[in-house]
Amino acid sequence: MKKFFLVLLVNGLFLSVLAEGYQVNVLSTKQTGMGHVGSGMKLGAESMHFNPAGLVYLREHVDISLGVAGIFSNAKYQQGEYTAKTDNPAGTPVYGYVGYRIYDNLAAGISLTTPYGNSLEWPQAWKGAHLIQDISLKSYVLQPTVSYRIFDKLSIGAGLELALGKVTLSRALLPVGSLVPLLGPDYADVVPVSATLNGKAKLKVGYNIGVMYDVCDQVTLGLSYRSRIRMKVDEGTAELDYASERIKAMLDATGQVPPLDKGTFHAQLPLPSNTTFGVSYRPSKRWELALDLQFVGWQAYDSLNVVFNEKILQIEDIKAEKNYKNTMIYRVGAQYLATERLDVRMGIYYDQSPIRKHNYNPETPGMGKLGFSAGLSFEPYRNLQVDLAFLYIQGISRDGTYPDKFSPDGQFSGHYKSNASTVSIGLAYCF
Repeated sequence: MKKFFLVLLVNGLFLSVLAEGYQVNVLSTKQTGMGHVGSGMKLGAESMHFNPAGLVYLREHVDISLGVAGIFSNAKYQQGEYTAKTDNPAGTPVYGYVGYRIYDNLAAGISLTTPYGNSLEWPQAWKGAHLIQDISLKSYVLQPTVSYRIFDKLSIGAGLELALGKVTLSRALLPVGSLVPLLGPDYADVVPVSATLNGKAKLKVGYNIGVMYDVCDQVTLGLSYRSRIRMKVDEGTAELDYASERIKAMLDATGQVPPLDKGTFHAQLPLPSNTTFGVSYRPSKRWELALDLQFVGWQAYDSLNVVFNEKILQIEDIKAEKNYKNTMIYRVGAQYLATERLDVRMGIYYDQSPIRKHNYNPETPGMGKLGFSAGLSFEPYRNLQVDLAFLYIQGISRDGTYPDKFSPDGQFSGHYKSNASTVSIGLAYCF
């Protein structure tokens, strides 16, 4: 029984780090307005994320871009007449890029981005509280980058990724109402005991490389690769929260709840690799069209292994199967120079889900997603741009099941829906 409780806890501790709903795609306000394309485009300092080979094509000697977004997301679970909805706080990913042209054919820069991060809050006493109540994720990646133009039409670039992360997750250790047979109907909506897990990932290193080639004045090809990063938590901790002292005494007497709050654990998990091929086409001086094909290596996440550090507590180690599958993201965007001071943009993309139908956990109600975006840039002063973008994401609703000892048929099943809206603002300045 103790091992089963631990599976409930650690099985989803880092799932939200990896699921497609938490791979943030608002790391540039300009490119958010174009469906987040950019591997085949010359984006100045922002190329450090999309394709470091494009950094060398800075318009001026110094290029600075800063921005923040607000993500407002919702998820809904339904089984028969029963429904539950999330009440999520706004996610606020940020980005910052600074690029410097050293020579005409050499540039360097540094960026700070939050490529993984979001929050999810289900009702504390909902039907799936023993799978998830709430989760908060933050991640930060610092990337120094260098880019070199080999000859007029060909450039290369590389960046070193320095990644840190933090996650907090809460879930019930017993289902809502599980004490009714012992304590009566007054406990039908009571969560007997919940656990909150906290993990801080150590600094890990990855890399981002790219190549860019101008086929002609109108067409540019780009290929970029962002490596997998294996994050590691050395001393994760847990806190237990009982509904009352009476319930705590009763559960302590039976020995059902393991002493999670008295020990620590370590675990490893991969952040997936991303390989993106992009092409941009400029049919005239006012128009630029772009296409990105992005391959995400989710298959690297086949299991989550958690090892408890204090062997004297006799808490068994866990291996939780994940069995994610690789996915594709298809992106199309367009940009139009309406006036000398105003650019307008639009984009659309489709993002596949890596989560298999029979391993579908409400921690991250993963599903295929359609994104529709629009944006603009206004230049109030020379070389200063104000960027705005709006992105709406519609999840393609789906049924899913998850192994669950507390459900009558051994599966927690239901119908899931999700959507999100994102507003992004940025400032860009070059000199």
